Amino acid sequence: MTSRLHDETLNEKAGGAPLAPPVAARHAVTHETHGVVRTDDYGWLRADNWQEVMHDPSVLPADIRAYLEAENAYTDAAMADVAGLRETLFAEMRGRIKEDDSSVPMPDGPYAYGVRFTQGAEHPMLVRTDRDGSNEVVLLDANRLAEGRAYFHLGGASHSPDHRLLAYAFDEKGSEYFEIRVRDVTTGEDLPDRITCTTGQPVWAADGRTFFYVWVDENHRPAKVFRHVVGSDPADDALVFSDLDPGFFIGLGKTQSERFIVIDSHDHETSEVRVVDAAMPTAEPRLVAKRKPGEKYDIEHAGELFYILTNADGAEDFKIVIAPVASPGREHWRDLVPHRLGRLILAVTAYKDRLVRLERESGLPRIVIRELASGQEHAIAFDEEAYALGMIDGYEFDTTTLRFTYSSMTTPARVYDYDVVTRTRVLRKADEIPSGHDPADYVTRRVFATAPDGETVPISLLYRKTTPVDGSAPVLLYGYGAYGIAIPASFSTTRLSLVDRGFVYAIAHIRGGKDKGYHWYTDGRREKKVNTFTDYVAAARYLVAENYAAPGRIVGWGGSAGGLLIGAVANMAPELFAGLIAEVPFVDVLNTMLDASLPLTPPEWPEWGNPIESVADFRTIAAYSPYDNVGARAYPAILALGGLTDPRVTYWEPAKWVAKLRATKTDRNLLLLKTNMDAGHGGAAGRFDRLQETAFSTAFALKVAGVR
Repeated sequence: MTSRLHDETLNEKAGGAPLAPPVAARHAVTHETHGVVRTDDYGWLRADNWQEVMHDPSVLPADIRAYLEAENAYTDAAMADVAGLRETLFAEMRGRIKEDDSSVPMPDGPYAYGVRFTQGAEHPMLVRTDRDGSNEVVLLDANRLAEGRAYFHLGGASHSPDHRLLAYAFDEKGSEYFEIRVRDVTTGEDLPDRITCTTGQPVWAADGRTFFYVWVDENHRPAKVFRHVVGSDPADDALVFSDLDPGFFIGLGKTQSERFIVIDSHDHETSEVRVVDAAMPTAEPRLVAKRKPGEKYDIEHAGELFYILTNADGAEDFKIVIAPVASPGREHWRDLVPHRLGRLILAVTAYKDRLVRLERESGLPRIVIRELASGQEHAIAFDEEAYALGMIDGYEFDTTTLRFTYSSMTTPARVYDYDVVTRTRVLRKADEIPSGHDPADYVTRRVFATAPDGETVPISLLYRKTTPVDGSAPVLLYGYGAYGIAIPASFSTTRLSLVDRGFVYAIAHIRGGKDKGYHWYTDGRREKKVNTFTDYVAAARYLVAENYAAPGRIVGWGGSAGGLLIGAVANMAPELFAGLIAEVPFVDVLNTMLDASLPLTPPEWPEWGNPIESVADFRTIAAYSPYDNVGARAYPAILALGGLTDPRVTYWEPAKWVAKLRATKTDRNLLLLKTNMDAGHGGAAGRFDRLQETAFSTAFALKVAGVR
């Protein structure tokens, strides 16, 4: 079968009519900022009614829809020669999923709650049993709710403290506007309550009749907290809190003790917390500590103390302080777990007698349990070169059982219950791979590239023992590098389809994440953002130099902010790559950061800089923004993926980027844009539909690397 690797006229699978690469119309619009005049030929792809499109995709202007659909048709034609491969990949990936899977039930008083899938089902069922596992009741079947909908995503679901009601949320457009409904657990019927335009995370008060939720405004900003009493008209819901600063988003949660509702107002570098006593839901929110630029904090609670995770007082890698519930202001904060540079504390959960924290040191995670009475500590860790570890908080506060997850790039996820008194663990679940998987067939390694400024960049590797490390193998190099998010060296069933075909799968733990501590994040943002890109390029060059990769057979892959990485690298070092996959890529950075009306722009200024107010920030972003730096040069094959109702990276970013690339680049390498017209940032919501999308991208990677 001949592979089409060139961006040229194709024959449609049906009818044989020639299908040329779409050419987007040019409507030049000029902008002047800080004395710099820029011309945007493809700004028309941003629909003036984009807010309406988020609620109703059918109102997308006809000319924009025609262009996106033409690109989709061209992509389908270009990938027709690997249609059989895609189906093979999908079958492989599906064969590695235990379709009738279920979670480990989570105890809460007399009951245990969990999630269960049935054979062939796209979506989960929420179930409840007695605490001993008997008498299962299906609380909610998301498959029934999804019937007749092109898109359906189940959001948060939370049972009331008295176990009588279930508040749940769903999104049926992919735009992350969630509707909350309430179900009577006894009858299985939904009550009349319907609350729209929320973040989809209802939080119950102690009375079992009242819950709180975050309302999302017309610009998709989580802007207000409301209180709803079950059975009342949502139009009468009481406003609990609003943040007038458009740069701050609101989050909502509850302490593990369930005593306090937690309202968190934050951007990427500053936070401010208020609490409401769950037993007094009509009380005014009480401020813990006034926001202070550059300082972040989160709270937990036990007894009469708040346990606060914070970077205050120069604690770059965070510390834990305590403060009285009655007077929690900064003046009363006292160190409990002092700051130690190089030990990044990621999360804290307080139980009745113990404080549990997840931390990372030397790039590897561990869980530390501290007895509140004595201050004694012990840790849970593993010996592999690279692995992932996570805490599962559960429902109960007065418990001696801690649940956590463990996996590595060779080992499927395992769920353990850990007795903090006896310090013994019980394996509760090991993910099954029905088609078979032997970890001994694979090698996982952690190696280090040297960045241009001398920093060492960790790289996690996975490959079969039979794959030669002689410079002949293709490589899939994944990267993200933003928001302090560390990409864990965890297990993935889908990447085995590449590895089993001779690929080396590599994760570059580049700056912008927190893989090596908080400084790893700050060294990859704002004026230092270029480090993210040069780290990734250094990783690619290292893999070639050390014979893990064949020159010119590396495929880069990243999504969202990782798509920005892919777009920047396409301009900086295109010669290193056979292909690039950019999922919902944030590639129109300068225009987006200059548009304060867009959903994420004001809260994103601390991450990227504010080019409206700062000339320096404008110049920094302009120097790397992928769309603005597309040039008359040769690019590798590129697949860009977008979602029409994506509120995070709007559909027009990949569309504009591809349009400009197609008009400007000098090569004939394949350039494809695929827009999901029924989904948003996360792509398809069903588990098998998501696999179809992954199989599509994987087929592209194999195609451009010359592997079948």
